[in-house]
Amino acid sequence: MMNRRGVVLLGASVLLPASAMKGRGWFAEELTRTPPQTEGPFYPNKLPLDTDNDLLIINSDITPAVGTVTHLQGKVMDVRGNPVRNAIVEIWQVDNNAAYLHTGSGNKEKKDAHFQGFGRFLTGAKGEYYFRTIKPVPYPGRTPHIHVKVRKGDKTLLVTQCYIKGEERNARDGIYRAIRDPRQSTAVTIAFDPIPGSRIGELVANFDIVLGVTPEQQ
Repeated sequence: MMNRRGVVLLGASVLLPASAMKGRGWFAEELTRTPPQTEGPFYPNKLPLDTDNDLLIINSDITPAVGTVTHLQGKVMDVRGNPVRNAIVEIWQVDNNAAYLHTGSGNKEKKDAHFQGFGRFLTGAKGEYYFRTIKPVPYPGRTPHIHVKVRKGDKTLLVTQCYIKGEERNARDGIYRAIRDPRQSTAVTIAFDPIPGSRIGELVANFDIVLGVTPEQQ
């Protein structure tokens, strides 16, 4: 499910949040659950040959995808803050030309052939996950977003989306506005912060995912 390159990328990352260091039982109250959202029509109907966690490089291609390099990371937890281990986190999104990895994408003729468009990661002992991708861009009718699915075995635990903090289009997006609980809106609206010293303007975004399950239900 995860190749050697994925392991190297995570091992090299020093950007995991401080919350990743907190142990079992740290949280006295339930965390805000990440709200479920529509999967949408563009979950890939034909998966790429490369499905690892680096969406910028396909297999041995030496040409990277176009876009603002973003390190998307976080933890998958239950409502008590316990890590959800060995869960598969999947993401998919449009490329820098706003084309999905899907035969029904409206502008598929403009698709960036170097962008993987879809990736998977198996969570570790602390529930951590990591992807290298691009900052999401808008496409007609939607604010910039990244689709996220969490599953374990053949069971889907959550399908949701994450959004850019401070993005003006969020207020006009029907799917985003459908989240009625302000705490849940905040939970899926994340900062894409510049990485100090990056020569290519890389960003880091932390998205912790809280499932409405207990360890016994996982």
